[in-house]
Amino acid sequence: MIDQKGGDKVFIARQPIFNEQLEVYGYELLFRLTHHSNQFGGVSSRGATAAVITGLFESGIENIVEDKLAFINFDEIFIHSNAIELIKPDRLVVEMLEKIKINDILLERLKIIKEKGYKIALDDFEEDYQSYPLTSLADIIKYDLMITPLETIKNDVILAIKQGKILLAEKVETQNEFRQAKNMGFSLFQGYFFSKPIIAGYSASKSLTKNQYFLLISELKKEDPSYNVLADLIQQDVTLAYQVVRMASVRAKHDFVTSIQFALTYIGLNKIERWLNILMLHDLVKDKPLELMKISIIRSRFAESLARRANMTVSSQHEASMMGLFSVLDGILDQSMDDALKGISIPPSIYDALLKERGFLYPIYQLMLAYEKGDWKTTSRVSQELNIEEHILYHDYRKAIQWANEVLLSIS
Repeated sequence: MIDQKGGDKVFIARQPIFNEQLEVYGYELLFRLTHHSNQFGGVSSRGATAAVITGLFESGIENIVEDKLAFINFDEIFIHSNAIELIKPDRLVVEMLEKIKINDILLERLKIIKEKGYKIALDDFEEDYQSYPLTSLADIIKYDLMITPLETIKNDVILAIKQGKILLAEKVETQNEFRQAKNMGFSLFQGYFFSKPIIAGYSASKSLTKNQYFLLISELKKEDPSYNVLADLIQQDVTLAYQVVRMASVRAKHDFVTSIQFALTYIGLNKIERWLNILMLHDLVKDKPLELMKISIIRSRFAESLARRANMTVSSQHEASMMGLFSVLDGILDQSMDDALKGISIPPSIYDALLKERGFLYPIYQLMLAYEKGDWKTTSRVSQELNIEEHILYHDYRKAIQWANEVLLSIS
């Protein structure tokens, strides 16, 4: 959690921004001061922005946005602060809030910022494109499709593209909206369209892969798992067998890994189960944005940490981890969540959280999603219900991002 002078702290979450190839272009950072019920709690956005900028500088911006761009909101007051320069121009997009007060001093400041190499974005743009004073200074224009439907901005889009503007579609919730915006000329996209299932695109090969992995998971869930059964299943896939042996070799050091059974004893069943869960999603997500895989891994670690903070049992923490990991399985498999979880031997608590919106894991699921989406009201309410101190959430979230990056590196 980032501290501010005066004792306030700031929540920070992130939302991915994709290019046309569904590669992550950057992350919009969502934040608010704690101990308040609304977005900024009666405190100007300047305070929250200042805390975010200084916190990113102190802790390392790469720990939250990796090697991508950070999109951060600025108001007409904080835009004049030299704190902006704590973050290099090639890592920061300056987002001007939609209700910003425009005057000559602001226009001159934005010109200076552009000269220093920073990109400027207009957030939730719904003004008249030709007459709005900031349009000429903007590099990126963000249209919220809930506020400005695509059919209402066709002429503005044509003009903006002619002038070399980068257009970003926000609140893109369906694949159809993504395709429409892309066809119109938008090149950046933000929303949860990438995590929604496309039932028509369901692949039989994905089903086969899923079944193979869940046979392994089902065996691991037994009271007395058989190393021989596990080894036989693993040996059916040469790539999987190779990865198991490679992972065991790191732990075996000078000993030879003479069999899959031997490798499993070195790794340990608990670690094998967690690794297989992640590896399964890695294999299933091949024709999906990598960010979908990354989100599942972040959620896995974040949910586990939330369960631990809520003083749940160790077994419940493991279930929370699997719940977080499988929370995007519908989008990966292009099935409903109900179909995706059929035939899988997983604890009822995971079914209840993902399908029934009930059970002891459901508050963990709620808090995980609320924090990720920047729903700070729900974040505060559920964290209080779970008796989790709010100030620890950003720490655990940042650690989850770091762990996800390490995991993806190890299995790539």
